[in-house]
Amino acid sequence: MNAASPLPALIIEDDAMQADIFQHAIENAGFKAEVIDNGPQALQRLENPPTPVLIVLDLHLPGVSGEEILRHIRSTPHLKNAMVILATANPRMATLLEGESDLVLIKPVSFTQLRDLSTRLRQRYENKGA
Repeated sequence: MNAASPLPALIIEDDAMQADIFQHAIENAGFKAEVIDNGPQALQRLENPPTPVLIVLDLHLPGVSGEEILRHIRSTPHLKNAMVILATANPRMATLLEGESDLVLIKPVSFTQLRDLSTRLRQRYENKGA
């Protein structure tokens, strides 16, 4: 874990095993991760502090799609600068939405892959002087 204080992160993923991998990888990269497993609850959570610096977003969620959540994030002033990693098993959706996210990962995603990418995003965030 990094010596700096953990930055808030949000994992929006309905597969419990994948969410667990995401949470451990992101926390290992110096984030404090919260997990939400459905779209409506995610939208509600995004309106309350703390504002996540990093969001890992599954595109296929119950209730509200990940694509709708991504559009909400990008159109909401207090969220639009959050770093977003899309996680999907659908390469076509990944291609369609890659311009609206910071990274797109095709599932299955490994612990090491996500930890390393999260570490780089944290460094990028810290280098911006945020």
